[in-house]
Amino acid sequence: MEFRDVVRRRRMVRDYDPDRPVPAEVRERLLEHAIRAPSAGFSQGWAFLVLETPEERDRFWTATTGPGAPDGWLTRMRRAPLLVVPLSHKAAYLERYAESDKGWTDRDEARWPVPYWDVDTGMASLLMLLTAVDEGLGACFFGVPPERIAAFREAFGVPAAYAPIGAVSVGYPGTEDKRSPSLERGRRGVDEVVHRGSW
Repeated sequence: MEFRDVVRRRRMVRDYDPDRPVPAEVRERLLEHAIRAPSAGFSQGWAFLVLETPEERDRFWTATTGPGAPDGWLTRMRRAPLLVVPLSHKAAYLERYAESDKGWTDRDEARWPVPYWDVDTGMASLLMLLTAVDEGLGACFFGVPPERIAAFREAFGVPAAYAPIGAVSVGYPGTEDKRSPSLERGRRGVDEVVHRGSW
C-alpha cells in the first residue's frame, strides 16, 4: 500500500472479528516498527506489554474497566485478538541525559519542556497503528482510566517506573464497527491549523 493511502485509511477501529487472530509475523512487524520511532537522545524509554491469549486479554479488561455489564463499546473492543500496552519509562530519559555527552548530571525533570518519554512512546504507538493499516488490519488507541492504573499494574506485575500511556487493540475489523460521533465535527483543514512564518 502507498504510504499516502495508509495515512488516509488510518482510523480507530472499535470492533473486531474474534475468530481471526493476528498472524504472528504481523504481530512481530507491529512491534519491530514501533521500536523504529524516534526517541530523544536515542533513550528508547519504552516497553510494550503484548496480550494475546483469552486469559491475558480478560485480565486486562477486568483490571481496566469497572464492574457491571459492558456497554456496546466495551463489548466490541473486547473482541480484539491482540492488545499491546505501550509503557513509557521516564527514568531512561533522565539517566540518558545525565550521561557525559548530554551533560545534565542532576537528572532534573524540569529541564524537559514536555514529557518526551510519553511523546516518544506515543509515536511508537502511531507506528503500530499505521502498520496495522498497511497489513489490512484495524487498530484503535485508547486510554487506561487513571483510577484503574494501579489494578492494571498489579494484574500484570508492571514496575512502578513504567507508565501505560494507553493501549492499542489490533485485529481484523468486525461487522459492527461504529464510527465516533466526534467525527461529525469534521477534520480541520491545513489552512485552519498551519501558520506560515508567524502566527
